[in-house]
Amino acid sequence: MAALAVTTGALGAHALTAQLASSGHTEHWKTAVQYQFAVIPALFLLAFVRAPRICGPALLSGCLFFSGSLYALCLGGPKWLGAVTPVGGVLLILGHLSLVFAKRLASEPSAKERGEVPN
Repeated sequence: MAALAVTTGALGAHALTAQLASSGHTEHWKTAVQYQFAVIPALFLLAFVRAPRICGPALLSGCLFFSGSLYALCLGGPKWLGAVTPVGGVLLILGHLSLVFAKRLASEPSAKERGEVPN
């Protein structure tokens, strides 16, 4: 995800500069890159905490829908993709909020650790 964010950021800053500027989409591209970068710390945390199962899929699909739809719109994709962007935003919010529960889950012993589940 980080490599892809750096790549899309570099594309927007170098290879696509003229195209984005002429279409007025430079800020949209920057927003897509910014939100894509915002997902990286949350995904990193998933390696260290027990998070709700919805967390990873919500973050990844939210990033795909939010940033992906903005990238596509900036590159001349169909206008209806604008309706996909808020869906991605909601999924990103859901994924990030689910990390709030991850701290609680990580600090509570599992059923197996409490001896409630036979080995």
